[in-house]
Amino acid sequence: MTGTKLLERYKAGERDFSRADLHEANLHGADLRWANLHEADLCWADLHGADLRWANLHEADLCWANLREADLHRADLRRANLHGADLHGANLRWANLHGADLRWADLHGADLRWANLHEADLRWANLREADFDFSAFPMWCGSFNIICDKRLVAQLLYHLSRLDVRDCPEWDELRHDPRLVALANQSHVITKHDLPELGV
Repeated sequence: MTGTKLLERYKAGERDFSRADLHEANLHGADLRWANLHEADLCWADLHGADLRWANLHEADLCWANLREADLHRADLRRANLHGADLHGANLRWANLHGADLRWADLHGADLRWANLHEADLRWANLREADFDFSAFPMWCGSFNIICDKRLVAQLLYHLSRLDVRDCPEWDELRHDPRLVALANQSHVITKHDLPELGV
């Protein structure tokens, strides 16, 4: 199916495009709110700036798709293949990315606030300037080798330093290292949420 054909059918009121073959389709800036694209093939598709709010992209193949600045607010992306996808500046607030493959994806500047990243594979994904506030950082090997920046490091260090660890004197000593404290105190969460700075 071509992007033009899909949009014609969408404008006519159709919303179910599950398992559709949209490989390399041109859907630049398309309005696909609430569309059912379950298991659709959108590999290499151009969805730059597309409105995909509330869309069902469960298990869709979006490998190497252009989703730059796309609006994926509350989209269902469970187990979606986003390997190598361009999500630069995308809105992924409240998106369900449970089990999604985001390896090598470009999420530079993406809004991931409140996103569900449970079991998401983020290895080698570019997360510089991405906003993770109120989302759960995946604590498994799928978060190894993430490309990030000082913003995320400082945020994680601040959260680590606020743990009340009772049986690890090594960490108690380390968390008071002036260099670690100085970096953790550069976290944006301190000013954004009126939190106290750490002491040495």
